[in-house]
Amino acid sequence: MKKIIAIIFLYLLNYSSFSQNKLSDTYHLMPWPQEISSNNTSFKIDEKLTIYINGKDVKKRVNKASVQFLRRLANRTGIFIDEGFPTKNKNASIEINFDTISNLTTESDESYSLTTTKNKINIHAKTDVGAIRALETLLQLVHFNKKGYYFKGVSITDSPRFVWRGLMIDVARHFQPIAVIKRNLDAMASVKLNVFHWHLTDDQGFRVESKIFPKLQEVAADGLFYTQEQIKDVVKYASDLGIRVVPEFDVPGHASAILTAYPALGSKEGYKYHVERFSGVFDPTLNPTKEVTYLFLETLFKEMAPLFPDEYFHIGGDENEGKHWNENLEIQKFKQKHNLKTNHDLQTYFNIRLEKILNKLGKKLMGWDEILTPSTPKTAVIHSWRGKQEGLQQSTLIKAAKKGYQTVLSNGYYIDRVQSVEKHYTVDPIGNAVLTKEERKRILGAEATMWSELVTPLTIDSRIWPRTAAIAERFWSSKEVTDVDNMHKRLKVINFQLEKLGITHIKNKDVILRNISNYQDITALKVLTDICEPLKIYSRNKGGTEYKTFSPFTLFADACTPDAPDAKLFNKAVDRYLANKSNKNQTKLVAFFNMWIDNHTDFQKINNNPKTIVLEPLSKNLALLSSILKTGLISNEISTNNYKKALKLIDELKKPIADTELVIVSSLKKIVINHKK
Repeated sequence: MKKIIAIIFLYLLNYSSFSQNKLSDTYHLMPWPQEISSNNTSFKIDEKLTIYINGKDVKKRVNKASVQFLRRLANRTGIFIDEGFPTKNKNASIEINFDTISNLTTESDESYSLTTTKNKINIHAKTDVGAIRALETLLQLVHFNKKGYYFKGVSITDSPRFVWRGLMIDVARHFQPIAVIKRNLDAMASVKLNVFHWHLTDDQGFRVESKIFPKLQEVAADGLFYTQEQIKDVVKYASDLGIRVVPEFDVPGHASAILTAYPALGSKEGYKYHVERFSGVFDPTLNPTKEVTYLFLETLFKEMAPLFPDEYFHIGGDENEGKHWNENLEIQKFKQKHNLKTNHDLQTYFNIRLEKILNKLGKKLMGWDEILTPSTPKTAVIHSWRGKQEGLQQSTLIKAAKKGYQTVLSNGYYIDRVQSVEKHYTVDPIGNAVLTKEERKRILGAEATMWSELVTPLTIDSRIWPRTAAIAERFWSSKEVTDVDNMHKRLKVINFQLEKLGITHIKNKDVILRNISNYQDITALKVLTDICEPLKIYSRNKGGTEYKTFSPFTLFADACTPDAPDAKLFNKAVDRYLANKSNKNQTKLVAFFNMWIDNHTDFQKINNNPKTIVLEPLSKNLALLSSILKTGLISNEISTNNYKKALKLIDELKKPIADTELVIVSSLKKIVINHKK
């Protein structure tokens, strides 16, 4: 019987995967819905299209979302829609039904059903947020042929796997203007993310106006901060999109900016505090033994809390090494008096005090997983970023959930590490952990994290998107939706839809390359960016010392992105050729080699300034190697002399150039080894 059940389960699993693959040839939806079926009809999009809202919504979320839907639909199709606002006509083309207005909490219902037939489109949802999630899905159903645009006929029943689906943006290391935040909120909503985690303070800046402690913006922000009115505006903008805003004020570490403004709160007497210009972990730390520290934080949080209506309030709490605590005799005496054996115990004392302060303000304390200790109140929320700790058989996420804490995961979703989309997509928030129903409920969800040491408003979109669209699918869709090739096929379409929303990840690449070339033809540079990727996992700025806050971020590495497109195509072409050395497969490789040979000639025409000269070895060596490999492929062997030359060129091409790596080197070497005489 057990074998029969296992066979049935595997059949259903394989059928589900087959069904998704088959449907994805027609529907480029992301995140993939829980249930979808085709009804073999289509709804023609023309100027007569209208929307009727049947729900308790007067100039609120669904109304605004409907207006934006019509604008985006008109822009995408070029159709002059007669009625650009929701109508009172119940016989409208699109009828939206929902029951209640969501108050945007972790208990909010975002489920919906969507049916598209030849004559009518129906949306049903329990809440207004569910209805606007359905509108985003409907926009992804736009298709076209020579006759016109239409919605494909479907029946969809959908709901999220996790209630917390977030994106964290760090605006402390590099300040991000309101326009950057808003366009990313639009993109978040388009892929059904629902939590914007706003990292507002760090060693490099305090980014919120305080009317009680004005030095925080006058001294510790370099003039780059959000006014309280701007904060309210962003929170309202996010709310209209069904997105909660969770602020982070990082304490007691990462406090250089705060202590620059108010040094009396510091742990080291006579220390010269300054706003940090480098990246990394620094010593300045708030003094947890002074009552004035808690008075300051209580007053500050009391001022900040009304700006952020969400019940969750992130206090950071990470990467405090306690060096200044160790050097302070008064702090050591305090630890002895209160039987606090370690700095971790002292920070727990600090966190407990903060939890009580925030509790009085109606907030839940949230912090990075360093705050997890036996004494941490169960009301705290543990944000797991370090994965498995030494000596543990399970991640901090699972450990915290089993101990009774609400948890959110970011380990595996650090998009600032510029790893491939596959790397993130294959991370499941829960994995294979065995959990009780209550433990599973405590795992609220996950967040992608965009730390901004190496990004500016010019480049931040290219580091977040399109990978975060695929990550969003991990948070929304069924655990079984894991086909990487299928994901890539849909992401290619979603990528351009993100651009239509205003995301600058595609166009700003050309802006950077024009700067590098001094406004000459950038074609040769683009060819190189399509096979190079930025150095990964912080190795571009090892130790945080090469780049400062104000260093140039308009370099070749900034134009390159994870998942270099031609590299993926070439690497697959090499594997196909080595599996089957047909003329067709050989021709595809030769075309690549011809392109890189010709590209060096084009590169030399613009190679006349220091920013391009640094790239010359990359272009030249690739062209030389391509010439050898082209000859080798055609003759089906590489001479002994050329073999030695090829290996030397590969050794050179392995070396990082301009903080990037050539990500086709291993495939190039495969061809060399395979064709040795």
